[in-house]
Amino acid sequence: MIASVFEGFWNVLLDVSLAFLPLLLIFVAFNVYSWKLPRPQLVRILRGLLTAFIGLVLFLQGANAGFIKVGGLIGNHIGRLPYNWILIPIGFLLGFVVAMAEPAIKVLNLEVEKVTGGYINNKVMLYFLSFGVALAVSLSMVRILTGISIWFFLVPGYLLAFILSRHVKPIFVALAFDSGGVVTGPMIATFMLAFAVGSSEVIEGSTPIFDGFGMIGLVAMFAIVSILTLGLLYSRSEAKGVKKHGSQQEA
Repeated sequence: MIASVFEGFWNVLLDVSLAFLPLLLIFVAFNVYSWKLPRPQLVRILRGLLTAFIGLVLFLQGANAGFIKVGGLIGNHIGRLPYNWILIPIGFLLGFVVAMAEPAIKVLNLEVEKVTGGYINNKVMLYFLSFGVALAVSLSMVRILTGISIWFFLVPGYLLAFILSRHVKPIFVALAFDSGGVVTGPMIATFMLAFAVGSSEVIEGSTPIFDGFGMIGLVAMFAIVSILTLGLLYSRSEAKGVKKHGSQQEA
């Protein structure tokens, strides 16, 4: 059993090592020739890098050994049910929960709150992104059950995104398109994609290669739209505040 859990571990270790090595070499080079950080600070940073390295190796190994298989099994089981329409609400719930737990989303939200001085609250942004991901996953289940082409979602979705972009502050446009890449992190790309493909494999009339994939594209699009919607709400709230303040001054 232990052997199956650690199957492919050395490949994961090699991949993460190759990814970390350039970062480590650049850091060391800059520290030797430019920064010359104090020893305590240097040790703290190196410990952090080591912790991140170990954590990433274990996370990716766990995703390969657990998340992908579990997602596929759950999708297979629910897809075989006579009332497999339940995939839609379950997909919504799973999408919301997985997005709430996605490490990359949390890092983005905290950075945004820090850089904007609290102007954009990280929890509000997290809920909007999670709702967008949940909606994307549930619509992916609709695609699998009905065979609707992905173009019927992508074209209107990106048109809406471009329209919203004209009515929000530039910061929200930048955040929206960054969020589209961040939400498709390791948890969503492993568990949720396996869930979609597993469902498509057992549903009559559905083809995994056409219907099972495409969910990540929908997730990215809905993340963009959700943040632009948040920006629109911010703009309207500020406009109402300015209008109310102006009315008070006139009075």
